[in-house]
Amino acid sequence: MIVKEEFLNRLRKIFDLNLYEVKVWTALLSRGVSTAGELSNISDVPRSRTYDILETLEKKGFIVMKLGKPIKFVALKPEEVIERVKKNMILAAQEKSKRLEKLKSEDILTELNSLFTQGVKFVEPSDLSGSVKGRQNVYNHLDMMIREAESTVTIVTTAQGLNRKLEALESSLEKAKKRGVKIRIAAEITEHNKQIVKELSKYAEIRNMPKGMRARFCIVDSEQLLFMVLDDDKVHPNYDVAIWLSTDFFAQAMEQLFEIAWKTFKAA
Repeated sequence: MIVKEEFLNRLRKIFDLNLYEVKVWTALLSRGVSTAGELSNISDVPRSRTYDILETLEKKGFIVMKLGKPIKFVALKPEEVIERVKKNMILAAQEKSKRLEKLKSEDILTELNSLFTQGVKFVEPSDLSGSVKGRQNVYNHLDMMIREAESTVTIVTTAQGLNRKLEALESSLEKAKKRGVKIRIAAEITEHNKQIVKELSKYAEIRNMPKGMRARFCIVDSEQLLFMVLDDDKVHPNYDVAIWLSTDFFAQAMEQLFEIAWKTFKAA
């Protein structure tokens, strides 16, 4: 059986399989029903590993074991595999979410917080910085900053970025507003994001930046700053990069510059 390496790599990423698993699975798909020995020969996977791999694939919902001697394995329709894998992933995610939620009320969280608090005491404020790669990770970090905000949140973004903010940050912005946090957002307002502006206006004061002025950053409590270093028009989301700094000196300087520009922006 000859399956292109590029195709195998795509399957590995999509279904979260290792190389041996995807080789054995595609080998079984090409046969419909087969024994472990036959699949080992077809897929070039060591026989000593094939049985373990088949058991794993069965648990993940890719195949079915047929009782009898010799034991055979039956391939499932790819559409059925997708549904099974999707359900298993949802169940696994829900289970992990429950475990993590349960940690909030257990002693282990107290111990972790104690370790963190003790560790931070020995860290210079200027050392609390880092890069965040990938747009989803950037929004996760931004969400964390807003959830911890006590007084102010300042966001400057692009027209496209404003659309993404509603989906990624609406819940955190709503909760921050209820805590009394002052939220301001500056972005270019267009025909394509007017509805988004209307929704975000429930939680923040929004002003229109002049066309052509492009910037992407967030300041929280005049202490933390997250700024994106690439143009979201020109970078793939997976390669987006942000720099996070926890420094009141620089954050306050940026906030002062923002205040000057904010007065010139028109209300949404």
